[in-house]
Amino acid sequence: MSRLELIDENIRTISEYVPGRSIEDTAKKYGLDPATIIKLGSNENPLGPSPKAVEAILESAGKVNLYPSADAGELVEALSKYLSLPVSNICAAGPGMDGLLDNLMRLIIQKGDEVILPIPTFSYYEIAARANGASVIYVKRKEDFTIDLDAIGTAVSSRTKVIFLCSPNNPSGNIVHESDIRMLLRSFQGLVFVDEAYIEFGEHSVANLVMEYDNLVVGRTFSKLFGLAGLRLGYAIMPSWLKKEYMKIATPFNVSLPALKAGVAAISDEQHIEKSIAMVREGRKYLQEHIPFKVYDSMANFVLVDVSPLNASDVCEMLLKRGIIVRDCRSFKGAGNSLIRVTVGTQEQNECVVEAFRSV
Repeated sequence: MSRLELIDENIRTISEYVPGRSIEDTAKKYGLDPATIIKLGSNENPLGPSPKAVEAILESAGKVNLYPSADAGELVEALSKYLSLPVSNICAAGPGMDGLLDNLMRLIIQKGDEVILPIPTFSYYEIAARANGASVIYVKRKEDFTIDLDAIGTAVSSRTKVIFLCSPNNPSGNIVHESDIRMLLRSFQGLVFVDEAYIEFGEHSVANLVMEYDNLVVGRTFSKLFGLAGLRLGYAIMPSWLKKEYMKIATPFNVSLPALKAGVAAISDEQHIEKSIAMVREGRKYLQEHIPFKVYDSMANFVLVDVSPLNASDVCEMLLKRGIIVRDCRSFKGAGNSLIRVTVGTQEQNECVVEAFRSV
């Protein structure tokens, strides 16, 4: 037996997750000063974290010899007030929403089960599902990136356990309409997972539908609006029956003490929240109006740019040489070769990006 045969075949055949480029790697490859590089490839908050969150992290640093609460109760209580939803319907999760996805798949999936992915979309759904034995059924989105309900309905089988929806969708930025989600919840006996990582920058959250439907889970993160990507903190809104089962298999103490304290503080900083949302909405409009290629409407903190007839890899390379990191979307299954995702930055950063696209 080879060493590789020790690994489950499902995992051996998974394609690695492709992250956005880092400032350090870009600076080294192109001989640039890291301080001059504009990183708009990972949908981070360019304003940084809330000062209140930073203060909370520093205050907790001297207590990291102690375990945090097993259920992150303090954070769940704060989220309950923030969302106006019961504690019994909220779970904190680490690391990030990825940890939530891993645990849900471990809880629900048995070998041979199926999950449905409307593509292109966030690739980690596939990794989490396949790592736990599921087969992935891909359903192509329509030309405008809306989901195809008829195609999803046709793809559902007796083995389908989960339908993944991203709203706003990564990388296209469009939402899934509530009427479509309600239709799936009524017609499908399995779990509908709605990823709302970017919902604060748009509209139409479906989190409250958890109180109506017992087969809906809504995933959220502190990585985008709250600027805490480096702390890897997420949470879920789910039916109370599912939370009870989820807590049985959740990794003990999976939210670190600094992350817990920072999350509570970030939720309380209304000024930073409002400033971050305003910056994104204004910057998003600016990019849509000034980038000299087709730019899709977006409800997220990024825009999707179609540079055809040019190739995304060539355009991204040109931008990298100018010290601008954006996301080549070729790694998104079903996205084609001409799409680039651009995170909304500060006004100064946005102007640099527009000028760079014009130079192309």
